[in-house]
Amino acid sequence: MADPRKNVALVDPIWDQITNEARQAVLDEPLIGGFVHACILHHKSIEKALSYRIAAKLASNEMSMVVVREIVEDAYGRAPELVSAARADLAAVYERDPACHRLLQPILYFKGYQAMQAYRIAHFLWTQSQFDLAYFFQMRVSEIFGVDIHPAAKIGKGIMIDHAHSIVIGETAVVGDNVSMLHSVTLGGTGKEEEDRHPKIGNGVLIGAGAKVLGNIKVGDCSRIAAGSVVLEEVPTCKTVAGIPAKIVGEAGCDQPSISMNHMLGKDQSYI
Repeated sequence: MADPRKNVALVDPIWDQITNEARQAVLDEPLIGGFVHACILHHKSIEKALSYRIAAKLASNEMSMVVVREIVEDAYGRAPELVSAARADLAAVYERDPACHRLLQPILYFKGYQAMQAYRIAHFLWTQSQFDLAYFFQMRVSEIFGVDIHPAAKIGKGIMIDHAHSIVIGETAVVGDNVSMLHSVTLGGTGKEEEDRHPKIGNGVLIGAGAKVLGNIKVGDCSRIAAGSVVLEEVPTCKTVAGIPAKIVGEAGCDQPSISMNHMLGKDQSYI
């Protein structure tokens, strides 16, 4: 007997919402019809759309869009967890960024989301010992998006990078799940040491604009780093740090600062 499940179309409410938003966008602004069809409506799944979008952004005279797209599609086929991470990142941007009103927007327009998905491909290539190809992706992400993430860095799911200008994340950095950061954040080293030399960011951390976290130090789960801070020492769980050098100025203010996106210090907290 034939398996009736083979005749049942897979339901993907997220992709359905994205395509519905795309059709509405074309109705609202016909001039972008070709762009929206090429990026969204010509594809049957979110991974196919992302493969096209990443390839369109990263292709160059040195490597064609066709080749880049084949690399991305192959990675998605071999590592379905990359697609799960892309969906989690999409949900994070939609839920946390007040400028994001549709799931369609990050895929089409937000370089933080696009750069993160391209990094994920580079990291997969790195884990497969395809180092030069991973470096190529890192180079193009840096050139196109102004985001420089070493492909060996380990980054969790549900990441939101708002604005995403001048983001730097070093080779031995680790970033947990559900982390939010703004532009000009650096997770860097402190010198020319060659071993484990970059920060370890816990789950649910909120990192403000322009913050620098330097060295092999731990930033505890659900903590906050105030904008413009320079963090040189370990940050305990659920604390807020601020200043240069950063000091503990109080509690994090809630149990999920990366989701609340509240950057304001309390009345009893100070940068000094």
